[in-house]
Amino acid sequence: MDAFTRFTNQTQGRDRLFRAIQYTCMLLRYLLEPKADREKVVMKLKKLESSVSTGRKWFRLGNVVHAVQATQQSILVSDLVPRFCLTIANLNRVIYFVCDTILWVRSVGLISDINKEKWRKLAARHYYYSLLLNIIRDVYEISLQMEQVAQEKAKREKSMPQNHLGPCVADEETEWLQSFLLLLFRSLRKHPPLLLDTVKNLCDILNPLDQLAIYKSNSGIIGLGGLLSSLIGMITVAYPQMKLRT
Repeated sequence: MDAFTRFTNQTQGRDRLFRAIQYTCMLLRYLLEPKADREKVVMKLKKLESSVSTGRKWFRLGNVVHAVQATQQSILVSDLVPRFCLTIANLNRVIYFVCDTILWVRSVGLISDINKEKWRKLAARHYYYSLLLNIIRDVYEISLQMEQVAQEKAKREKSMPQNHLGPCVADEETEWLQSFLLLLFRSLRKHPPLLLDTVKNLCDILNPLDQLAIYKSNSGIIGLGGLLSSLIGMITVAYPQMKLRT
């Protein structure tokens, strides 16, 4: 209960909650659209999704400042690869939030002569770049974790007597794949924040991939990915120790 209270008291927490509602509506709308007798429900879900999406923009108005601060912090990261990926990713997030704010200004009618489609594509492009760089960083961190687990395994095997015969040539490829997947599983199991961050970024990137026509998806896949990403975001807000550290 304390975690939930802390969660709802934070702007990020409320945004994640509304985001989960938005993508739940999208997913339900996709599932119900083929059914002829669900037209009214689909329309209500569509209106709710639109209202929640508009409301979320209020929570994101200050995110430009947060993105700038994140950029300043990422410059101080000691490891070169995360420093590069996070810094460029956060710079792209700054541009994304600027575009998002401009779209919000247009949506509330403060400035009408704004090319909505142009700014939406620009926002999607920089959001995509940001997520792509974060995924590269995740892959790098996973490789480090796998290397560490492999070294620990090698030390254990070195201290144990080797009585078994080596694998035959025909089974080497299959055994390599099994070993790789097992190593990946053990690495992510030891580092839940890295697992959550990777899954979240992979889910998030589905939307800009679709908007930029790089990889077209349907609203069901995007809704499911957005919902899963939102739930992970809610977990990391409620439990900060589950957030991947820079």
